[in-house]
Formats: sequence, structure tokens, C-alpha cells
Amino acid sequence: MQSLTRAGLRRLLCLKDIVSPNGSVVGEYIEGKVRIRHYQLGPGRIPALSIAPVRHEPGSCAVLYCHAHGGAYGIGKSELLEGRPALLNPPLARAIAEAGAVVFCADMPGFGERQPEGSESALAKSALWTGQTLLGQMVSDQLLALAVLIEHEKPSRVATLGISMGGTLAYLVAALREDIAAVAHLCVFADIAPLIETGDHDLHGPYLTIPGLLPAYDMSDIAALVTPRYQLVATGGGDPLTPDSAYECAMARLTEAYGDHPERLTIIRDKNSGHCETELMREAVLAFLAARFEMTP
Repeated sequence: MQSLTRAGLRRLLCLKDIVSPNGSVVGEYIEGKVRIRHYQLGPGRIPALSIAPVRHEPGSCAVLYCHAHGGAYGIGKSELLEGRPALLNPPLARAIAEAGAVVFCADMPGFGERQPEGSESALAKSALWTGQTLLGQMVSDQLLALAVLIEHEKPSRVATLGISMGGTLAYLVAALREDIAAVAHLCVFADIAPLIETGDHDLHGPYLTIPGLLPAYDMSDIAALVTPRYQLVATGGGDPLTPDSAYECAMARLTEAYGDHPERLTIIRDKNSGHCETELMREAVLAFLAARFEMTP
């Protein structure tokens, strides 16, 4: 069987080229140790925001932060500033910014300020009816956010990061873009086929659908496209989205892909934790980013 390719993944996601990668700053203020900017991206005026050290200079490192789902459609990009129940305090994005990186996040369809676009269910159904996928639309918006981040901050290197839905989006973007230096994803890595066998795939929202990926490939084949770049995988042994039956086969595939560069794959399996960030994960993420970029762990 041939390996999954980036071109093949783009086709499955029904991705379209970015028409207008422009973005504009619509607000800026200082809050404690960080500078916060609000953006509107592209012709759809997608809301986004960034957090950076007050004295941040263009040319340093940046993180494209993909917000989570959690059934909390009102959170979206505000996860950067306010966190969410699945995250420790202070919010992970703020900790990363205070360590020296600019962090950029856009609202996904149906989340945050984009709730008026429709419910997740409605958006997923309308996408399928028009030959698209909601996940593909989310990835397209993340790629637009990445383009604006690069244009405005001109970073030397970029990482992607997220928890849960955000983790999936983080490694999808890294799989599709070779210029992403590293990716860290929390509380999501597992193959879908084993989850379907047990019915646990229904714990995910309808956004997580890639028609035609199975049976030839699975989510681990997507994450394998990140090789040989740096990747951190953090999961909980008690997380119903990453049970051993779906995690172990996915990790076996990913470990095989990193066979020539095992030192570039960091694995955190917190056996006693559920679907949430833990102190072990927080420490690992900050150390992982600090080792790749000019940051203080």
C-alpha cells in the first residue's frame, strides 16, 4: 500500500487555495506581561487574536494555536486569554507567550464570534452537501491564520499546537505545511477505525470526518506526514478519546515513521489522567518548545 501523501490529504479534505491571505489589526492593548492584538482575516473577516511578550520583536518564534472544542462553542480563540476547563491555569497560550513566543489563534466555524454562522451539525451537513468537509474548512482557516501570522510577525520558525480538536488541527496543518518546524498536540491522538469498532468515535463532534480516509489510512498516517520534523504527542490513559485500543496502534505507526529520527518524537502518556492537560503535559510542552525556539521553559 502506498503511503498517504500531502496531495492526497488535500483532496480528502477538499481544500481550496487561499484566495486572500491578508489580515488587519483591529485592536491592540497591553495586559500585564503580554501584548494582545485582535485581527480580522481574509475576505470573510475571520476574528483572530495574538498574544506576545510586550517587547516581542519580529523574527523570533511563533506558535499557531488551534483552539479546542469541548462542546463550548462560545470559547473559541478566547481560550488564549481565559483558558477552558480542560486546561491548567494560567492558560497554556499565555504561559507560552510569557516564555517568549507570539501565539496566534483564529475562531473556527461555529465557535467564538463565529457562532452566528450556524451550529456544528448544520455546518458539517451543508459542507458535505456542497462537496466539502467542515474539517477541511477549519484547516483552510488555520492555513489563512498561518499566512497572516507569517506576514505580520515574520517569525524565524513556527510551531503548531492545540488540545483535543485543536490538537487534531495542529497536526493536520503541520502535515500539510513543510515549513512548520514542530507540532505539539494534547488529548487527541488515536486512530479512528478502532474507535468506530467500539462506538467511541461518536464522542467526537461531526467536524471530525474525513470521507474516504478509511480503510486505507487513518489519523496516524496524517501525523506521520510531519516526519522528520519535531512532534510531541501527549495523551491520558483514562481519556475515552484516546483508549489503549486506538492509541497503541496509532503510536506504533507514528513511531515507525520516526524510525530514522526517534529523538524528534516526544511521547507523553499520563496513564492516570483523562481528557485534560496535566502538570506533566504542561512541563513537557514548554520544554519541547524551549528546546526548538528562543524561549524560557
